[in-house]
Amino acid sequence: MSRLRQELKVIPLAAWIITLLVYGGFVVLSSQVLIPRDPELSPWPTLPKILFSFGIPLIVAVLVLLIGYVYADARRRGMRYVLWTLLAVFIPNAIGIILYFILRDPLPQPCPRCGAAVAAKFPYCPSCGTAVAQTCPNCRGAVEPGWPHCAHCGASLRAVRTPAGQTEERDR
Repeated sequence: MSRLRQELKVIPLAAWIITLLVYGGFVVLSSQVLIPRDPELSPWPTLPKILFSFGIPLIVAVLVLLIGYVYADARRRGMRYVLWTLLAVFIPNAIGIILYFILRDPLPQPCPRCGAAVAAKFPYCPSCGTAVAQTCPNCRGAVEPGWPHCAHCGASLRAVRTPAGQTEERDR
């Protein structure tokens, strides 16, 4: 299955229904009310009238689907989904939607031991306590691979255990 198809399945059914209703309403409004009553649009040829009637509402429909995606995606990522949905709706020119895509959290990963969802910022599974990320041997805080020192306590991360159990310094 393609990535786009997977992401489209995230959008709730209610958002799809609202999108179809909004799109149909705008098509009827533009073709039956706006174009016949507007003195500048009524003399247009038939093809541009049809494109206008079906094309402009398509932009609104895509925005409604994007708002539905923001709602569902923020919810599955464990973010404040109501807040992000409101920002996507009320910040004009789709800037709220763009901000969401820039600032969203990574997807939670399943715990290798119990399968519970673990946020990317957690070094341990909240359900079973299994380490899911590299941690500092001194303070047990999450560390990135390649860090020479822990950002939480300052302990050196260069020390590694040899098979005999002695500690030695790695050359970097």
